[in-house]
Amino acid sequence: MLKRSFGTPTLEEVAALAGVGRSTASRVINNASGVKASTRRAVQRAIDELGYVPNLAARSLAGRRADAVALVMTKTDWRLFGEPFFSEVARAVGDALAESGVQLMLTLVRTDAERQRLVEYVRGGRVDGALLMSVRAEDRLPDMLAEAGLPTVLLGRRSSDEQVTYVDADNVGGARAAVAHLVSGGRTAIATITGPPEMYVARCRLRGYQEALEEAGLSTEPSLVVQGDFSVSSGRRAMAGLIERHPEVDAVFAASDSMAAGALTALHAAGRRVPEDVAVIGFDDFELAEQTDPPLTTVRQPMEEIGRTMVRLLLEEMNQPEVAWRHVILRTRLVVRESA
Repeated sequence: MLKRSFGTPTLEEVAALAGVGRSTASRVINNASGVKASTRRAVQRAIDELGYVPNLAARSLAGRRADAVALVMTKTDWRLFGEPFFSEVARAVGDALAESGVQLMLTLVRTDAERQRLVEYVRGGRVDGALLMSVRAEDRLPDMLAEAGLPTVLLGRRSSDEQVTYVDADNVGGARAAVAHLVSGGRTAIATITGPPEMYVARCRLRGYQEALEEAGLSTEPSLVVQGDFSVSSGRRAMAGLIERHPEVDAVFAASDSMAAGALTALHAAGRRVPEDVAVIGFDDFELAEQTDPPLTTVRQPMEEIGRTMVRLLLEEMNQPEVAWRHVILRTRLVVRESA
């Protein structure tokens, strides 16, 4: 009779209960060839009876998968996880991975120590790939994961010469279309509320704003550019400051719907009519955009497509590790409502 030990069942106990050697039990667990069907059945019965769970690191070394992917968030402020953009993309990622039978693990990485722990976790074979969201320009985590040999896909990119696979929206083109729409409506004093400059997405949307003004022959007055952080409150503060410094402003392009909603609040508080006095355009096309007063004209990002494309590229890299980095930029579209 097998003498059971206390604690987690071991491979040795599985082998003893099945009446085979340890190496044979290991070959069955790792689905190796050359094992008789009757032996496989005996080992599987032992696994089921004991409740044995294979060591993921050992399986990785044997060429097996952990069947898990890490969704890595790198923001330092928990409030920012409430942004609709991240929740929508994360939902699309989860749906796409569920269809493939791969487990999704949410991981928060904020410090250098947490980055190093994640790399060690990866080296242990506990995940097969990583999807990174909200990565800032100076963050080396994507490079650290790539150096560890882990298939990695970014949401957005850190710079124009990103060397890791990424999926992004056409931020420059979307911003340019938004400002061109304002110009075509006769607006001449057009301000913008940008995101944090250390985020490449914010710099791209600012560039689109500047290019559209230059194409229209309008000056790009630096004081009409105000920084926000993609939140509603930052949009409200930025718009209040713009009204005070530039009472002549007749339009504003906000680099997110959340900041545009904050700008609408500030304009209402100042007695400015939208769009009669000041036209407002956002970026994202969240559900929020249809609920503002008035409903928000905005640039639509294909959030569902972004999430699913990230998963598709990651699964391809997991299956073909030698594949080249892919850089995918998805189209945006201006959605015209009542605010502009």
